[in-house]
Amino acid sequence: MQTHIVPVGFDYDRMIAPLIRDQFDVDRVILLEGTVGSEANVEYSRNIARKLEQDFQNLLGAETVRERLTDVYDYDAAFERAYDLINAELDRDGVEGESDDADGESAGDGADEREVWVNLCSMPRPVSFAFATAAHSIMVERQADRDRIHTYYTAPEKYLETELAEELRANRDLLRELVERDAVDGDALDEDRVADRLDTTTSLLEEFDERGTTIGAKRIGDSHVIELPVASFQNVKPFEELVLFTLGEHGEFASVSELAETLADDLNEEYTDSFRSKVIYNVDRLGPGGKGYIEQEAHGKSYRTTLSRIGRLWVRAHADEDRELAR
Repeated sequence: MQTHIVPVGFDYDRMIAPLIRDQFDVDRVILLEGTVGSEANVEYSRNIARKLEQDFQNLLGAETVRERLTDVYDYDAAFERAYDLINAELDRDGVEGESDDADGESAGDGADEREVWVNLCSMPRPVSFAFATAAHSIMVERQADRDRIHTYYTAPEKYLETELAEELRANRDLLRELVERDAVDGDALDEDRVADRLDTTTSLLEEFDERGTTIGAKRIGDSHVIELPVASFQNVKPFEELVLFTLGEHGEFASVSELAETLADDLNEEYTDSFRSKVIYNVDRLGPGGKGYIEQEAHGKSYRTTLSRIGRLWVRAHADEDRELAR
């Protein structure tokens, strides 16, 4: 089950098209409308929200609710709203009220657990950043639920603002030419050119009113959604750094034992049961139930060990430190 939290700005397609095209299983949608800005902007956003509400229900069969954000430029308020909203959605469907263990992990067997997806395409940046940071913070507090929290972005196929600007320039040039010509020889207006400009402008404005500032959802790779990785906000200890850099260098290992053997060789240490246990302990700390930098997939009695996406980003961001360690 999926809840999608969608802050609504001036986009339509990017809010719903990727979910239809990639066949997301959406059963609940929360549309957030801003109430700050010019009257025209607020009303335009509400019109988009009304259309999205209808289409989420009709096209995806999703329960859809609309809520308002009082001030889309109040980062603290947006963070608090996001924090409460994401937690509440994670706790829906019978999970609410269950106790957490000492490590802050939620109880439950994971069956039919709700996932929360936060769309960061629209709304002013303070709202997008606040919701992304709130999602990351909840992941840290609810380690067992980190795989149920997603933030994502969708690129548009086309931006209408550039076409609107080009159309305005063309109309300006036409009007300027007609005015100059009339001032010189009093010729009548070029009715065909005027009609052509009128048709094009009318069509573009209709598209803008229908779709907002962007058109479509662009496929990038094999999906219309770019999921944004969730950071762990935890310090990485020196030996953990060695594990991550080694995984970054080799890509993957067929087992933790193979990783331990490579580390022992790199460090010129004897490969013993004690050293292997040390590596297993640190891999566990860096894994899905810990800091989230490592992914493991069971293969028989072994675990194929690789970096997660956020792990790869960590290694990339700390490449200079890796070079210093190698000296």
